[in-house]
Amino acid sequence: MITLLLNEKLQTYLDSLIPPRPSLLTEMEAFAKENNVPIMEPAGMELLLQVLRIHQPSRILEIGTAIGYSALRMAYVLPKAQIISVERDPERFSQAINNISHSEAADRIQLIQGDALETVNEAASHGPFDAIFIDAAKGQYRKFFSLYSPYLREGGIMITDNVLFKGLVYETENENRRLAKLAEKINGYNQWLIGQKDYVTTILPVGDGIAISLKRGEIHE
Repeated sequence: MITLLLNEKLQTYLDSLIPPRPSLLTEMEAFAKENNVPIMEPAGMELLLQVLRIHQPSRILEIGTAIGYSALRMAYVLPKAQIISVERDPERFSQAINNISHSEAADRIQLIQGDALETVNEAASHGPFDAIFIDAAKGQYRKFFSLYSPYLREGGIMITDNVLFKGLVYETENENRRLAKLAEKINGYNQWLIGQKDYVTTILPVGDGIAISLKRGEIHE
């Protein structure tokens, strides 16, 4: 309990250092909290944005738009980047269109409605990509990675959110069978991901766990 309390205090402290966001984003954060819409945790989002600032991708594919929050965050820190985002839920897709239309980045974000397992050709027509961000159905992470990896440039980065799944990936006991099964799938994805020889992957315990995979290409260690 002491360790947990310290972690919570540390997280609260780190969150307090995050700079203020534009009103549109804070409104979206409030909406997400009130309506249980999954968006990235603050610290995880800041890590994602910092990685993108360093990498400077010009074309990004996002798998899992939700209400458009992360797409807008990425667009704001990369004013020259084009972002393609795929969302299968019609209601979330409609909310994302509305939110993005109220931003100055609307002309740089293109949304695709459909299951990312079935929209590969449409999404790929906008590639190749310098970065791909996976934040959709957790049980399908490996399929998403395999399907879209061919459209990531050499030297590009694949980023996956929620890979620690609230710590359930390393818990040995879980009475909730559905969560236990999903945690097992995510753990399997992590193990598989680390073993991909065409990628160098690091998993960081920030937010809900973020995996950053660098496509090797001509890069040498």
